[in-house]
Amino acid sequence: MDAWLLRACAKLDIKIIHSAPGRPQGRGKIERFFRTVRGQFLAELTDQAAARITGLAELNRLFTAWVEGVYHTQAHSETGQAPLARWMRGAPFPLPAPGALAEAFLWAEYRTVSKTALVSFHGNRYQVDPALAGRRVELVFDPFDLTVLQVRAGGRDAGTATPHQITRHAHPKARPETPTEPPRPTGIDYLTLIDTAHTTNLAGRVNYAALAEPPTPPASSGNQQDHKQEQQ
Repeated sequence: MDAWLLRACAKLDIKIIHSAPGRPQGRGKIERFFRTVRGQFLAELTDQAAARITGLAELNRLFTAWVEGVYHTQAHSETGQAPLARWMRGAPFPLPAPGALAEAFLWAEYRTVSKTALVSFHGNRYQVDPALAGRRVELVFDPFDLTVLQVRAGGRDAGTATPHQITRHAHPKARPETPTEPPRPTGIDYLTLIDTAHTTNLAGRVNYAALAEPPTPPASSGNQQDHKQEQQ
C-alpha cells in the first residue's frame, strides 16, 4: 500500500480494512462511481454544450445539478435506496478542520541532516536549522512543489527548509493520471434539462452561493493617482 495513503488515513483517523482474498464485495466502488460520471455526465459535454460553459464555476454548477438532481435521487439497483438517503442514515458525520485536512494530503519522507546543516532530497539540497546537524528529520511537502519543505524533528515543528540548490520541482512519483477514452455523447442536451430542473427545485430554498458578494475590482492606476491628488 502507498505510504502517502497510510499517512493521510492516520492523520484523519481513518481505519483501512482490507477485503479477504476471493471476496470482491465492496471493492472498486469509487471506480464504479467515476464510470457513472463518465457515462452519464461527461458524455453529455458535447462540443455544443461545452461551447456555452464559461469556466470552471459553470462546469461545477452543472455537475452539482447532475449529482443532486439525478445521481443522489435514483434508487440503487442493489440496495433499492437512493445514495443520498442511504448515506444520511449514518449522520451526523465528524468533519476534520481545514488545517488537518490540508496536512493529511501532504507527503513526508525522512532524511539525515549533514554536518553542514544541509539535507539532500531527490536531487535538491536544502539548508535547515544548524541545531539539527546529524539528526534524522521528517520532511513534509507538497509533492507538486518541492521548493517548500516543512521540517519536523521528534514530532515537533523545526522550521522550514531553505532551498539551497533546486533541480527538481515535483516529486518523481507525483504524476497526473492517464486520461481514458471519452464516452460517446447521446446527442441530447441533457445537461440543460437537469440544470433547469435543479434550478426549479432550488427556487424555494436559500442559494448560499448567490449570497456571496462579488470581489471589488481593484482601482485603476489613473483612479489611484486622482485619489492621491485629492488627498494632497
